[in-house]
Amino acid sequence: MRQSPAASAAENLQPRFTAPPEAARPTSTAFECVALLFQGGGALGAYQAGVYEGLLAADVEPTWIAGISIGAINSAIVAGNRREDRIAKLREFWELVSEDEDGGWASFWQGLSLGDGARGWLNQVAATRVMARGVEGFFTPRLPPPMLRPPGTSGATSWYDASALRPTLERLVDFDRINARTMRFSVGAVNVRTGNFIYFDNATHRIGPEHVMASGALPPAFEAVEIDGEFYWDGGLVSNTPLDWVLSSHSGLDTLIFQVDLWSARGDAPSDLASVAVRMKEIQFSSRTRLATDDFRRQQTLRSAFNDLLAKMPPDLAATPQARLLAAASDPAVYNIVQLIYRSPTYEGHSKDYEFSRRTMEEHWRAGLRDVAKTLAHPEVLTPPKGAQAVKIYDFTTPSPATSQPSQREKD
Repeated sequence: MRQSPAASAAENLQPRFTAPPEAARPTSTAFECVALLFQGGGALGAYQAGVYEGLLAADVEPTWIAGISIGAINSAIVAGNRREDRIAKLREFWELVSEDEDGGWASFWQGLSLGDGARGWLNQVAATRVMARGVEGFFTPRLPPPMLRPPGTSGATSWYDASALRPTLERLVDFDRINARTMRFSVGAVNVRTGNFIYFDNATHRIGPEHVMASGALPPAFEAVEIDGEFYWDGGLVSNTPLDWVLSSHSGLDTLIFQVDLWSARGDAPSDLASVAVRMKEIQFSSRTRLATDDFRRQQTLRSAFNDLLAKMPPDLAATPQARLLAAASDPAVYNIVQLIYRSPTYEGHSKDYEFSRRTMEEHWRAGLRDVAKTLAHPEVLTPPKGAQAVKIYDFTTPSPATSQPSQREKD
């Protein structure tokens, strides 16, 4: 039987996945769940390490951590270690994958105040070295390159071999700890055969290094990772943020969410081909966080309106299947969604996601620390909003369009 337009539209509005409900856990905040969400972005991921260090210093510990791509690696290091060891393990990873020199020029430029042009040149030198040599403990160039390999053979579908990442993860991450679920852990990937998005979650899966590697297998740089007979690519191909996954859990828990983005959806119109390449990446990999949060706020408003009606319904009407279905979809929880968005300096060009110099890594890390301190200076961030289904969204890192100053506050 042919569906009515209304039924078809309703079907299209159904989520592609549903997260298992999360259990309440004790936190240092007034919220029952604290979720920390890490976007993908390669070398920019040191910003996330700085964010986590800043949150830890403020005693704001996540009960649920989720990531995509480099965010999956950072998430695994956090979830797979004791609280007192996490910063050291994050530091060990980022010092391993970042070069301690800028193509031999670091000592020459040390102590000089570099302009944007000089910094951009140094960054490009470092990125070119990565393209040619790879990154220690992470990936190496394929020799011979993929076009010289027979189709269907190992290495024929990617420029780099990321097998070095497995022993790095096994050394830095206690996967038994992740699977003991001392902290909820989720990483997103895409099924190559079906194109469907999937979350590997320790609530439903036994997590191993391959799940983290699959989340970061961005083609054509890296080949797909096989898990249980299926092949998976980087989750950023479909969605570069786990926000939908966390919001779809409908756990009924008051939830504080830190959405940590490495790509800004907002930016200036490009003026040359180089800036076109930068802006393309920013648009492609930004999380569309504002769209997701605005949509979620609308859903919560509808749920609140239904709950008001439900309280006034006669018992026979409230007992109908339709009313029970809507009641089951209601979420009495309140949410604070806090955005921390890395803002690239002008000298960081289109190679910023694979520019792994030590100098730049330290800058990204410090930026994360700075933005957390700026954000947590506002106590309302840690205060649950009033009223059922209430949602507050905060962003203290995005410059105001009118002033170009980071003065943006809670969005109504």
